[in-house]
Amino acid sequence: MQDYRADLHIHTVLSPCADLDMSPEVIVAKAKERQLQIIGVTDHNSTLNCKAVAECAGKEGIVVIPGCEVNTSEEIHVLTFFADYEALDLFQQYIDEHLAVVENDPELFGFQVIVDSDSNILGYENRYLGAALDVGIEELSVKVYELGGIFIPAHIDRPVNSLFSQLGFLPESLECDAFQISKKFDVQQLRKSFVLPGNACIVKFSDAHYPENVGEVFTIFSMNAPSIEELRKALRKEDARNVFIPDKFSE
Repeated sequence: MQDYRADLHIHTVLSPCADLDMSPEVIVAKAKERQLQIIGVTDHNSTLNCKAVAECAGKEGIVVIPGCEVNTSEEIHVLTFFADYEALDLFQQYIDEHLAVVENDPELFGFQVIVDSDSNILGYENRYLGAALDVGIEELSVKVYELGGIFIPAHIDRPVNSLFSQLGFLPESLECDAFQISKKFDVQQLRKSFVLPGNACIVKFSDAHYPENVGEVFTIFSMNAPSIEELRKALRKEDARNVFIPDKFSE
């Protein structure tokens, strides 16, 4: 069993709200500096930069878990991850079918840049990726698990775009692998503020939109290998796998 430092909520230049410095090379360099072994690529409603970051990260021995941050019809943000690019591509098709068609205005929302592993610009996404899908969180969960993915409601402590800000409660039938909290929030606050199952797994990631945020906070995964199946077991605390949030974070 080994402990892995993982930041599974990182945006690239494809997300309209991310800094244009968030190229694969810059993300990987900062991840290496922060001694991360696993990173998650989670652009808003798009998976198109996952392979580029993975190729770049592979040169440094850093594992990329591909996914995206989906905005549901209730305006709830959810982190989704997949084991391989076949499943990822199928999920992208699902997003394309259900994402509201709103033309992006770069001056208003920001540029949405598709790049290769060397940070060369391949094109731009013209649909506004901050829009919502026309499917709710429970339907989305079913689709993610159908594709063998991992499902984590994002920054559930926030006053907007979170499970509790939008619904006010956790639906009994909603299946989740974990719940992410923001970098300045802690588990004790969470338990006092929101009703969650006693065995709910809590994780903390950076939600990095700027280079300096990458690896600013992270979660330790105790498991046998840096794979999505091991991540799933750790989140569910199966077969002696586990996760924990460090008390202090190193620069």
